[in-house]
Amino acid sequence: MGILDRLRSLGKSQPEVKEKKVVLLGLDGTPYALLKQFCADGTMPNLAKIAANSSLRQMDVSIPEVSSTSWTCFYTGMNPAQHGIFGFLDLQPNSYKIYFPNSKSVKVPALWDVLGNYGKRSVVINVPETYPAKPLNGVLISGFVATDLKKATYPPELYPTLMELQYRLDPDAQKARESKDVFLADIYDVFEKRRKTILQLFDQEKWSLFIGTVTETDRLHHFMWDALVNPNHPYHSGFIEFYRRVDKLIGEVYDRLDNNTTFMMCSDHGFTSLDQQVYLNYWLKQNGYLNFTSEQPKSVEEIGPGSRAFALDPTRIYINLKGKYPQGTVEPGAEYERLRAELAAGLKEISSNGKTAIKKVFMKEDVFQGPLMDQAPDLIVLSNYGFDMKGATNKQTLMDKEIFTGMHTQDDAHFLINRKDIKDKKPHICDIAPTIMKELGVAIPSEITGVAL
Repeated sequence: MGILDRLRSLGKSQPEVKEKKVVLLGLDGTPYALLKQFCADGTMPNLAKIAANSSLRQMDVSIPEVSSTSWTCFYTGMNPAQHGIFGFLDLQPNSYKIYFPNSKSVKVPALWDVLGNYGKRSVVINVPETYPAKPLNGVLISGFVATDLKKATYPPELYPTLMELQYRLDPDAQKARESKDVFLADIYDVFEKRRKTILQLFDQEKWSLFIGTVTETDRLHHFMWDALVNPNHPYHSGFIEFYRRVDKLIGEVYDRLDNNTTFMMCSDHGFTSLDQQVYLNYWLKQNGYLNFTSEQPKSVEEIGPGSRAFALDPTRIYINLKGKYPQGTVEPGAEYERLRAELAAGLKEISSNGKTAIKKVFMKEDVFQGPLMDQAPDLIVLSNYGFDMKGATNKQTLMDKEIFTGMHTQDDAHFLINRKDIKDKKPHICDIAPTIMKELGVAIPSEITGVAL
């Protein structure tokens, strides 16, 4: 036998090298503390079994801690001054006009775009801030705030399958205002159709990265968090039952994995009880920093002359700078810095029943770094648990409480990976994309701010 024949025979005897894969399940708004509780009390036995041989960590997320911003940090590995999403709504440059950012507003490549450059295929289901669906090497079904399933689906050939599955984009939040029974049933219905879609695409598609996200958790938390914390609440068992169903999905996915597939879970923020909603524009108005051209302004587009600052949902405060805004009054430089310091000091005094509402006020350079700093809010408010910051412009009171019983938290999201050797630190949501890239053997772009765990 010659050398070439021996080499060929050796090659044939070598086992086929399987491609490394990653699966990530996203649970929108599910806090680390809640998962720990449900693992301990038997509500989520599948997760408890997985977590026993994994790293389940409390995780920090974006500031502000809203889905559009945080999920974009997740799938880019970059902060808002790089990717361009600062909130659910934003300002058109050099104006007070409001627009709703979407996938076209994201200025940097998504994780699945980077993987696609290496020939790796992704299946991405229901990640917020991916609407309308952009082409990729794989499959994408957009998440919140998707409104048209056809525009939320790539490739278009997938749309008939989703119609057969009766796939739904989101529960109907209006039902929570009409009947909690109907709303809970709607959450169950959307989740069941989401579950079937996740499992079918998991089994039928070819992929290196599979992401399936559940947003029904967030909807349940906003409207029914009080049902969780009160065991005597009429919907307590309904809340717990929903998480049993989520646990079933976790088990169904995990049981499909081979030894060459890394399993991850994460959320985009945590949740806690809501005591008071705090209206920042009302505070600015009462303290002489802001005025409007009408008694019941619909948005900051109705800002009045002489205004020095205004707020956007949920925690962002903008200085009305000369040269930046049409009615700018504040000079850049020393006057700008004095006003920021004055606002930060004043905001920290907001309280209710002896409790301070605001934990910390950040200057934008404390939170953001990147080429889009000029679009960033000048101050960002991080509230204490129980106080939910809002940017409404038509409120006639500093605080109230509406239909929501739960609010987002920035420091109690979760991250899980089924291995024990991750870095011993509290992760940040920007760390997940580079961690996935490293798992799949892909070079991490130098501009990514997150670090592989």
